[in-house]
Amino acid sequence: MGRELEGKVALVTGASSGIGQATALRFAEEGARVVLVGRARKALAAAAAECEAAGGEAFCVVADVTTHAGAERVVRETIDDFDTLDVLVNAAGILANGTIETTTLAAWDEMLDVNLRAVFNLMRLAVPHLVERRGNVVNVSSVTGLRAFPNVLAYCVSKAGVDQLTRCAALELAPKGVRVNAVNPGVVVTEVHRRGGMSDESYANFLEHSKTTHPLGRVGEAREVAELILFLASERASWITGATYSIDGGRAQTCAR
Repeated sequence: MGRELEGKVALVTGASSGIGQATALRFAEEGARVVLVGRARKALAAAAAECEAAGGEAFCVVADVTTHAGAERVVRETIDDFDTLDVLVNAAGILANGTIETTTLAAWDEMLDVNLRAVFNLMRLAVPHLVERRGNVVNVSSVTGLRAFPNVLAYCVSKAGVDQLTRCAALELAPKGVRVNAVNPGVVVTEVHRRGGMSDESYANFLEHSKTTHPLGRVGEAREVAELILFLASERASWITGATYSIDGGRAQTCAR
């Protein structure tokens, strides 16, 4: 059997860690030529080396996709190096605590810039190339895009925005043969919580507690989410667009009690 993404070019943001890194690796294993985008040069290079060892072709772009110049350069360098673009995966994101009373305007703007504005801008810039290839987009959202949770106000709003962006873009691009979908993970073992300010001890306690909030009794792994992203990016999902897929151990089905 041939590899699913043989000859395809995939651009993955947030590829230096977590779900983005796992997705880049999984794509490489399926024969894709992967453009890995992130801000941490050393970690990005290590992820690219892993992709190449898995049999894919990897190219790194160190860039801040929240800036228009950075996003433009990411797409331009992708086309310059690989001539085309088949799949865009928006996996870059941040998380921080805050309520309606404690979230500053600066914190709000940063969250929306990274988690929503950058996703919109990269999609907008990539669309002409995706149209040429009848390609597709997979956005990494969250269970918080579907359900409300306290003390992560800006994060919830940013991910709800990603979900609606996904649906609206899917309708607009469907006549041109471009599919747009999103995945909505529950708690997954990545660095995003610690980068958001959690100590190692607090994070360990959070993961243990999360076993009780996810009906399947455990948290997720980045590779599990990558498998769903691969499916949505592949021809197996050729009749799926505008979907926001929960992959959360049942978390979105629960209510406070």
